[in-house]
Amino acid sequence: MKHALCLRLFWGAELGTNFSSSKCIHFWPKCSELLENVDLLPLGANNVLVKMLAAPINPSDINMIQGTYAILPDLPAVGGNEGVAQVVEVGSQVKSLKTGDWVIPKDAGLGTWRTEAVLAENDVISLPNDIPLLSAATLGVNPCTALRMLSDFEDLKPGDSVIQNAANSGVGQAVIQIAAARGINSINVVRDRPEFTQLSDRLKAIGATHVIKEEALRRPEIKELFKICPKPKLALNGVGGKSATELLRHLQLGGSMVTYGGMAKQPVTVPVSALIFKDVKVRGFWVTQWKKDHSKGESAWTF
Repeated sequence: MKHALCLRLFWGAELGTNFSSSKCIHFWPKCSELLENVDLLPLGANNVLVKMLAAPINPSDINMIQGTYAILPDLPAVGGNEGVAQVVEVGSQVKSLKTGDWVIPKDAGLGTWRTEAVLAENDVISLPNDIPLLSAATLGVNPCTALRMLSDFEDLKPGDSVIQNAANSGVGQAVIQIAAARGINSINVVRDRPEFTQLSDRLKAIGATHVIKEEALRRPEIKELFKICPKPKLALNGVGGKSATELLRHLQLGGSMVTYGGMAKQPVTVPVSALIFKDVKVRGFWVTQWKKDHSKGESAWTF
């Protein structure tokens, strides 16, 4: 078969008591699918056998399948960068985990789209099992990204403001909640939609200060908002294109725009006037690189 992508993408399935094999789906260039049982590795002394409880699908997962992500596993590989699993069995030398523990991947690329897996003890991080399942499954990337961006680029104090697009995304909702806990105003930009009012109410219920449509950034009325809310020191961009440019326009003098995603698949365009007259800073952030660049203790604190 020509250029067949042998990327094993495991699908959530009803789990039985036989953990000798696992179900997976192979994705081919024409998206034909094949459900298959894959033999598991033997359980070594430093390994744990886990069953996946939940795993999301993020844009980075799709990018990895497409071969456009910054890290690519050796093929054949398992898709999925995030998820939560429960320990079923531990090897004889495993010290930090026990049967029944919930765990999440320590790094991206572990492969979470599967029903079971045999993993190294050091490949996972344990966490309390009394938090909501879906929250646990998405804990490893989006909340950590939000926390670091709110902490590392500007010295935000209570009463300051942050503006972000993609405010209803996983990162966006984490930004809202962390900002609210710190007393920071959040100006949350979302695309127009028929259910805008319901979305706005939902985001405000988790702590959003303001929720506005993208078109509002280009209208004179936006000035009224900044009469009751300080102009933002920090802009968080997960979209790119015109949306990012509009965020830049509303930054304080010397403020920072941090890009962590590009859902519009358009480049970030920075007006020369913003650089010269407002001295804005344009940065990028990738939580995988952050973990590589920082100590184990700092990473553990973030998680």
